[in-house]
Amino acid sequence: MTFQTRSRVFLARHGLSHSPQIHILDLISEIGEIAKALLEASDYDESPPRRTLALAEELGDAFFSLIALAESLDVDLETALEKVLAKYESRLAEKGHCGSRDEPATTTDLKPNHTLKEHTDADES
Repeated sequence: MTFQTRSRVFLARHGLSHSPQIHILDLISEIGEIAKALLEASDYDESPPRRTLALAEELGDAFFSLIALAESLDVDLETALEKVLAKYESRLAEKGHCGSRDEPATTTDLKPNHTLKEHTDADES
């Protein structure tokens, strides 16, 4: 049984199927929790991220939320993944990168004025 089939059965058995609008909000919330866990696992970008149970759990939550969203839209994620991988393979062959732009994005001009931890601490004040 595929991950999507298992999730479909679980959603139906527990009455967790909702509209796509509800599922997208849940997915966005889970992405925020991944960001928080990643920040904590990297000491707010002061060190490389550690593999933590919290980070793994949040990734699992987001994955399930994405599957639930796909189910609410009747999208087969396996098929969608195959199509996107083929699209990226084609772009890599044609452009040398998988982005949709003609030129790959660069980050050379993005120099922070302060650390991520300082930025986060300032936001919480």
